[in-house]
Amino acid sequence: MRTVLRRPDFRLLFGGLLASMTAESILLLALAVWVKELTGSSGQAGATIFAIIAPMTLAPLVGWFVDRHPRRPLFVAANLITAALLTPLFAVRDRTDVWIIYLVAALYGLSYIMLSALLSGLIRQLVPAELLADANGVLQTVRQGLRLIGPLAGAGLYAAAGGWLLAGVAMVGFLAAAAVVGLLRVTEPARPRRDPRWSAELVAGLRHLAGERALRRALLGYGAGSLVMGFSESLIFAYVDLGLRRDAAFVGVLVTVQGVGGLVGGLLSPSMVRRTGEVGTLAAGVALFGPAALALAYPSLWLGFAAVLLAGVSLPLTMVGLHTLIQRRTPPALIGRVAAASEAVVSGPQALSIGGGALLVGVLDYRLLFAAVGLATLLAGAYLWHNRSLTPPPPASPLRALPAPRPPVDHEVIGATRRSSGR
Repeated sequence: MRTVLRRPDFRLLFGGLLASMTAESILLLALAVWVKELTGSSGQAGATIFAIIAPMTLAPLVGWFVDRHPRRPLFVAANLITAALLTPLFAVRDRTDVWIIYLVAALYGLSYIMLSALLSGLIRQLVPAELLADANGVLQTVRQGLRLIGPLAGAGLYAAAGGWLLAGVAMVGFLAAAAVVGLLRVTEPARPRRDPRWSAELVAGLRHLAGERALRRALLGYGAGSLVMGFSESLIFAYVDLGLRRDAAFVGVLVTVQGVGGLVGGLLSPSMVRRTGEVGTLAAGVALFGPAALALAYPSLWLGFAAVLLAGVSLPLTMVGLHTLIQRRTPPALIGRVAAASEAVVSGPQALSIGGGALLVGVLDYRLLFAAVGLATLLAGAYLWHNRSLTPPPPASPLRALPAPRPPVDHEVIGATRRSSGR
């Protein structure tokens, strides 16, 4: 990871992302807390998260828009727009204004899809192919670290001064990200000729995901695991209440332990990609969730700590494996649509899983459900591991201490395009 951080261009991008990720980490949980305080309803508070996820249905359209514009200027504009989208929060006064929070949450979810798609393309432009796993690992490590303090900081800001200060701090984070990334100098690659049929352009990302064998099988395995992983969002409350006999606030302690695991997983992920390849790393991440869920089927405090720590390690492994695979196996002109489409393919099952878990935990024993989650994710991980040969580990090669910025068209881009077309 030190090698990629020595690159001045990546350091500048990293500085901007640090500001926006900090804003994101303090904002999400606090919006739900705000709705809970205004309405007194846990269901309406949970609907805030659904409002953020719902725009995933527009991912193909967002990806199509991203691929039609230069990435750096659009990334700057998207951060400025995201900051502006938060201004309606200053008008929230009482429970009759909850719809404003929902509207802001939905618009933020839309901007999140755009920023994620743009980020995949920017990283691919700035970082050589052999350092992509390191770049993604650095970002995942920081993201997991912010999860340790961001939600608590956001809740603390809200408790101390209300939602207005929270919105103001988040706006500053997105404005800072726009200012820092605006200093970045990126030579945009030439845009290929577009298909005159807009419908073909719109679904090109999904078509690439379906046609590229490694991507198709990676998303099939991960999507299958996501269909049950979301159960844990509701099951963990039953585990704490019925199993550990503790107050619901103890979930925050488990989330903190999970964040520590996330830091470990983020640090390990680049070396995992180099040893097992992208699909192998994704397989390890999904499979590690299995024993974690099985351990939570037995209520024990120290076993619970070990389980959530393991679950924390699994998350960055899956993210780094999947993002690196997309960046290496997708032509630059398609990467926005492919990244947005993959986000929708994964988030859709997760949203269904979260809702299904909330329903099932009311009628079935949480221990039985955790056991089912463990077995299902082990099977999904085994399927992915069986397909790890589709992305063999890259050959070992000495890296330069300070690689020069990569030109917009070079042998790596050509190689990635040939691999994509050859499949």
